[in-house]
Amino acid sequence: MSPHPTRRAALAALAAPLLPACATTPPPAAVAAAVDRAVRPLLAEHAIPGLAVGVTLDGRRHLACHGVTAPGGWRPVSPATVFELGSLSKPCTATLLAWAHVTQQLSLDAHPGEVFPILRGSAVDRATLRQFATYTAAGLPLQVPDGVTEARLLDWLRGWSPPSAPGTARRYSNPSIGLAGLAVAQRLGRPFPALLREAVLAPLGLAHTHVDVPAAAADDHAWGTGPAGQRIRVNPGVLDVQAYGLKATPGDLLRFVEAQLQPQALPAPLAEAIRLTQRGWDRVGAMVQCLGWEGFGPAATREDLVAATSAAMALEPHPATPLAADDPAARPALLHKTGSTNGFGAYAIAVPGRRAGLVLLANRNIPNAARVQAAWTVLRELGVV
Repeated sequence: MSPHPTRRAALAALAAPLLPACATTPPPAAVAAAVDRAVRPLLAEHAIPGLAVGVTLDGRRHLACHGVTAPGGWRPVSPATVFELGSLSKPCTATLLAWAHVTQQLSLDAHPGEVFPILRGSAVDRATLRQFATYTAAGLPLQVPDGVTEARLLDWLRGWSPPSAPGTARRYSNPSIGLAGLAVAQRLGRPFPALLREAVLAPLGLAHTHVDVPAAAADDHAWGTGPAGQRIRVNPGVLDVQAYGLKATPGDLLRFVEAQLQPQALPAPLAEAIRLTQRGWDRVGAMVQCLGWEGFGPAATREDLVAATSAAMALEPHPATPLAADDPAARPALLHKTGSTNGFGAYAIAVPGRRAGLVLLANRNIPNAARVQAAWTVLRELGVV
């Protein structure tokens, strides 16, 4: 579907080359065809109202928009459409945490009790903030339990009994990485959204990434698709901003992926922070857990990526083996992350060695395996994986 007429200027900007293309870079028509072949079956099989796919390849961008911004119809999806990112918010939170470490304002090796006195001496205080950000701290559940309010969060954490020692098991958890993000804001004495904007989003040029979508972008804010086909958006929750609360345009998410491909082009503190988020800290099966991202070696397969996004990986604990900084596995060749809310599904993949990446944003929570399959199909056809 063609972009909305009022969005042509935005699309032209996204299509402009960021860096000189290599001689082996596929022509734009080949990229467009690869995306179209992968996306159309996805739209049909999962009845997705609207979807955007962005590809960055050797410094050139391609953005494809399909469908409409709400179930039942509204506006055509365009480069200006704002989607919910779900857990793709986590790499942004991890970048802020890494930035605080690089700028020596809060160490990754700090314990939460150093920031929150109420947690001193508690079982969760045995772990470091880095372990909370890699889900290897205390075996916290996927979500903050019902009934635990923001005011009671630290009391709940103080009473938590970890099922395993820090650093021995990985259990994917919103409150785990959420606490790490909260600690940065507490230490610096600033609201988390303001810090994220100033330290990460603004320096990366992510002007269309929001915690709360501003009134000026309200008409571009997509509606998600609920189980019965109703229009829904994410519900507020404790630590939602840090774990799953961001919304962004496809161009902004693609720009964030591009920052992973060439962090050396960024200002020094932020460049070092992004490199730090890409380090693998723990091996968990075929993947390595980075800060926010999940990493894989050069021989990774589509099946490896699908397994890493399975319900079992999200809901169950798995043994984790710490990686030394000089271990080759600590330098993954491929990074990816899924994100979901009740009405939206997102995916991002970055291959720094090939200067290539892809983002997918849909206003339906489609299965993770389907997202991986579509992205892998595109990148395989383009010779990236």
